[in-house]
Amino acid sequence: MIYWMDFLPSAVLISIIPGANQLLGLSNAIRSGASWALVGILARLAAFTLLIGIVVLGLGAALAQSPGVLTVIKWSGIAYLAWIGVAALRSKPETASVVEDEEGRTGRWRIPRQEFMVAITNPKALLLFAALLPQFTSGGRDAELHIALLGLAYMGVEAVIGGLYVGAGRILRWRLRSHKGSIARRVDQLSGICILALAGALAVSSV
Repeated sequence: MIYWMDFLPSAVLISIIPGANQLLGLSNAIRSGASWALVGILARLAAFTLLIGIVVLGLGAALAQSPGVLTVIKWSGIAYLAWIGVAALRSKPETASVVEDEEGRTGRWRIPRQEFMVAITNPKALLLFAALLPQFTSGGRDAELHIALLGLAYMGVEAVIGGLYVGAGRILRWRLRSHKGSIARRVDQLSGICILALAGALAVSSV
């Protein structure tokens, strides 16, 4: 048995809180447009699929009890978040402009790569799935199937909420279209500061 009425509000609340991936989705929509930001969300969901698969296979609890593994994942995630944050802070005004985005198709493939790496190297995501999903099943021999279904449902919620963040970024992109880098540059700076703050919070956390 799956306790859907308890699970869905929890999933929405967890997903709607602005984390690193949601901030990336917002920033990517402003810089590169909604289409590529949505491609980034697909990459994020691919990472979540792997993490949920680990939980379904029963490896989530084992990894949660392996401090060494979690430490490697944690500091890899911190380093990657810090790199993204610093890159955003150092972006030049002309590259920050939402009007003349000169990244090109090749450069934009960094978006799904970043989304995937941020999601897969976040130990809190693995621990969340390992601790959250089993709570909403009655256990038994179908527990793995129930966890898989809950994982799919969570990814559906994540896709919808992520789409809302991208939609907000699309609106901001449209509103900033007439500006030549100054306001868009501030958007990059704010994104960089927020991502660095998240990296710092992860660094001092007990995970």
